Amino acid sequence: MFVDRVKVFVQAGKGGRGCVSFRREKFVPKGGPDGGDGGRGGDVILRADRHVDNLANLFYEPLIKAKNGGNGMGKKMAGRAGANKIVRVPVGSIVWRGEKQERAKSNVEQLAIGNWQSSIPIVDLTRDGQDFVLCQGGAGGKGNVHFKSSRNRAPREYTEGKEGEQGYFLLELRTIADAGLVGYPNAGKSTLLRKISAARPKVAAYPFTTLHPIVGVIEFPGYRRATIADIPGLIEGAHRGLGLGHQFLRHITRCRVLVFVIDVAGSEGRNPVEDLKNLRREIDLYNPTLSSRPWIVVANKMDLPGAKENLKAMQERLPRIKIVPTSPVKGEGVDALKEALAAIMTNDKDVVSPPI
Repeated sequence: MFVDRVKVFVQAGKGGRGCVSFRREKFVPKGGPDGGDGGRGGDVILRADRHVDNLANLFYEPLIKAKNGGNGMGKKMAGRAGANKIVRVPVGSIVWRGEKQERAKSNVEQLAIGNWQSSIPIVDLTRDGQDFVLCQGGAGGKGNVHFKSSRNRAPREYTEGKEGEQGYFLLELRTIADAGLVGYPNAGKSTLLRKISAARPKVAAYPFTTLHPIVGVIEFPGYRRATIADIPGLIEGAHRGLGLGHQFLRHITRCRVLVFVIDVAGSEGRNPVEDLKNLRREIDLYNPTLSSRPWIVVANKMDLPGAKENLKAMQERLPRIKIVPTSPVKGEGVDALKEALAAIMTNDKDVVSPPI
């Protein structure tokens, strides 16, 4: 199960209680107060881990709690500090803070009724091994040794440990990749990804075979490499949430390069040029900043009838656009696509397509 958006309740550990104790040893009459402090509560820490690819572990365990600190003891011995709770999340996770809500029937319903305080995330974990203290543990209480004075020789005062921070949080995964494959359902994105990388996404003769982003690694000459993500198929109106559009579109917000995969043969009964314009329009309506990023067009399925004629018509109507014809089934155009991606990664402006 792939989960890229989940709501959790996080509670850091409570500090331990201070101790009331008096020193009682042989030959030490009236030794005075010696109650120790309570231990500090544990923190809840988010750690970005490249070996974690989604948030499914938090979907099934949405309550995250750290250990409480131990109580203080006699002989000025402090209580044991509570163990930190380290939660491993995928690289690319974003965290928002939420308000306390009424109990919902399910985690999915909690996401729907969430009332978030701000649209600005509190942290964006983009580096492997990056840590962030989501909730800090409470400080331990003071023992009675801190309350002694010349006028109070035998204090019995102490303080309770402080409560740890807690709250509701929304975690959202946005896939980190150098390039993203964008296209209509059944345009051949998964087959193309299998040819240019070692990734093995599901391939079938029906649309929406890809239900979640899949990232592959492309090897370039000179020991260079880049990551490329297969984004589930988009349909018209995706920026309004149609076809789970928002769940798919947010995964390309981190991509440096957009690769529009077009069924140039028109096997689904659509016009390839209109497909490209519609996809560009959906990207711009969802996030206008995506339109200014480097992009190229892959004219896919060149092995099907009518593909060459449609490719020629597309090149005539869009002469300034970088178009790479490919046929993953026959292995044609794969090397040319890799060369185009490598050129973009090295900031070659001549390869980048201008706005339509």
